[in-house]
Amino acid sequence: MTGAVDLSALKERANAPQPPPAAPGDGAAPGGTGLQAVVDVTEATFEAEVLVRSQQVPVIVDLWATWCEPCKQLSPLLEKLAREAGGTWVLAKVDVDANPRIAQAFGVQSVPTVVAIAAGQPLADFQGVQPEPQLRQWLAAIQQAVAGKLSGPPAGGGDTDEPEPEDPRFVAAEAALDEGDLAAAEAEFQKILDEEPANAQALGAVRQVRFLARVQSVDSGAVAAADAAPDDVEAQLRAADVEVYSQAPDAAFARLIALVARSTGDDKTRARTRLLELFELFDPAEPVVITARRKLAAALY
Repeated sequence: MTGAVDLSALKERANAPQPPPAAPGDGAAPGGTGLQAVVDVTEATFEAEVLVRSQQVPVIVDLWATWCEPCKQLSPLLEKLAREAGGTWVLAKVDVDANPRIAQAFGVQSVPTVVAIAAGQPLADFQGVQPEPQLRQWLAAIQQAVAGKLSGPPAGGGDTDEPEPEDPRFVAAEAALDEGDLAAAEAEFQKILDEEPANAQALGAVRQVRFLARVQSVDSGAVAAADAAPDDVEAQLRAADVEVYSQAPDAAFARLIALVARSTGDDKTRARTRLLELFELFDPAEPVVITARRKLAAALY
């Protein structure tokens, strides 16, 4: 998601077929897991190939550049280890020159930089070339850290030429959205999440529907009212919601960070909690979110 909440994208994400497993020789992991061992990632595919995929298995992000000589040593070694791993983790290769927003999101200062992502969050990282024994040890530590915490790779087999069947659970939720029944839509998405706590699509949908339901009850003059009453915490929270809905997340984040900085006790907690809720509506790789998180940390400490 970029800029503001967009519920129209929910149906597209819910119905989109998962990427089919690659044919042997195209980066497919041995062992029939259905996952590619090595994938080239762009800004357009980052969410699906890294954030969503990391709900299943760890994703090791290799941030490299064509002009980088050390990258030419490290990347082939990582690719070899990824194929050996049989789909227990995935290597996501990112050309930082072609995808500067991803590099910015990770705060890359030099290449190669390698970051391990699990459940959508950075777990560990290193810079520079590492010898194979040290790499194997690092990767083993990553897998040990996430053992039992991710959903695991999909089972292999089946006819990959057949389209993915439409999930009837999402169909029911989307029907409620089409009818404008946000409460029913939330309930349907929540059912999916109760059955599959790691379902990123359902989790994102629940968060967005809850936000939309909340912001619809806010008066259109909320921003002006909050500007006129800077010490009114509830007014600031309402205004931040309206700003996100109006595609001004930077203004909303700045408003709440300022509120966190000048508040104490329960008011500070409320402002921080609302800010974290708004962060969850966005792709965590969005520069506006990365910047706001850093400013929030400074405001807290």
